[in-house]
Amino acid sequence: MKRTIANLKLGERAIIKDIDSDLVPLKLLEMGCLPGNEVELLLVAPFNDPLYLNINGCHLAIRKETANFIEIEEIA
Repeated sequence: MKRTIANLKLGERAIIKDIDSDLVPLKLLEMGCLPGNEVELLLVAPFNDPLYLNINGCHLAIRKETANFIEIEEIA
Protein backbone atom coordinates (compact mmCIF):
# COMPACT_ATOMS: atom_id res chain seq x y z
CA MET A 1 0.00 0.00 0.00
CA LYS A 2 1.40 3.39 -0.93
CA ARG A 3 1.48 6.13 1.71
CA THR A 4 0.30 9.61 0.86
CA ILE A 5 0.26 12.96 2.60
CA ALA A 6 -3.34 12.19 3.57
CA ASN A 7 -2.00 9.29 5.73
CA LEU A 8 0.38 11.45 7.80
CA LYS A 9 -0.21 11.73 11.52
CA LEU A 10 0.02 15.05 13.35
CA GLY A 11 3.68 16.09 13.67
CA GLU A 12 4.92 13.31 11.38
CA ARG A 13 7.51 14.15 8.71
CA ALA A 14 8.18 12.44 5.38
CA ILE A 15 9.78 12.99 1.97
CA ILE A 16 7.63 13.52 -1.10
CA LYS A 17 8.31 10.56 -3.38
CA ASP A 18 5.94 10.99 -6.34
CA ILE A 19 3.14 13.28 -7.47
CA ASP A 20 0.33 12.61 -9.90
CA SER A 21 0.87 15.94 -11.65
CA ASP A 22 -2.32 15.59 -13.70
CA LEU A 23 -4.40 15.68 -10.51
CA VAL A 24 -2.37 18.09 -8.34
CA PRO A 25 -2.85 21.83 -9.03
CA LEU A 26 0.12 23.56 -10.64
CA LYS A 27 0.06 26.16 -7.84
CA LEU A 28 1.13 23.47 -5.31
CA LEU A 29 4.03 22.43 -7.50
CA GLU A 30 5.12 26.07 -7.82
CA MET A 31 5.05 26.43 -4.02
CA GLY A 32 7.51 23.57 -3.51
CA CYS A 33 5.34 20.48 -3.34
CA LEU A 34 7.86 18.48 -5.39
CA PRO A 35 9.54 15.08 -5.11
CA GLY A 36 12.51 15.13 -2.75
CA ASN A 37 11.12 17.88 -0.52
CA GLU A 38 10.30 17.29 3.14
CA VAL A 39 6.71 17.58 4.34
CA GLU A 40 5.35 17.79 7.91
CA LEU A 41 1.71 17.70 9.01
CA LEU A 42 1.23 20.68 11.34
CA LEU A 43 -2.53 20.84 11.84
CA VAL A 44 -5.76 19.21 10.75
CA ALA A 45 -8.85 21.37 10.42
CA PRO A 46 -12.22 20.31 11.85
CA PHE A 47 -13.80 17.42 9.96
CA ASN A 48 -10.24 16.38 8.86
CA ASP A 49 -10.13 18.74 5.88
CA PRO A 50 -8.00 20.69 4.90
CA LEU A 51 -4.54 19.66 6.08
CA TYR A 52 -2.05 22.34 7.13
CA LEU A 53 1.49 21.39 6.03
CA ASN A 54 5.05 22.64 6.22
CA ILE A 55 6.82 21.85 2.95
CA ASN A 56 10.46 22.98 3.02
CA GLY A 57 9.57 25.95 5.24
CA CYS A 58 6.50 26.97 3.24
CA HIS A 59 3.17 26.60 5.05
CA LEU A 60 0.33 25.30 2.87
CA ALA A 61 -3.22 24.16 3.40
CA ILE A 62 -4.39 21.48 0.99
CA ARG A 63 -7.53 19.43 0.69
CA LYS A 64 -7.36 15.81 1.75
CA GLU A 65 -8.62 14.83 -1.71
CA THR A 66 -5.52 16.43 -3.26
CA ALA A 67 -3.21 15.01 -0.56
CA ASN A 68 -4.21 11.50 -1.68
CA PHE A 69 -2.33 12.07 -4.97
CA ILE A 70 1.01 12.93 -3.33
CA GLU A 71 2.99 9.81 -2.44
CA ILE A 72 5.51 9.95 0.42
CA GLU A 73 8.21 7.85 2.04
CA GLU A 74 9.07 7.84 5.71
CA ILE A 75 12.18 9.59 6.98
CA ALA A 76 14.49 6.95 8.42
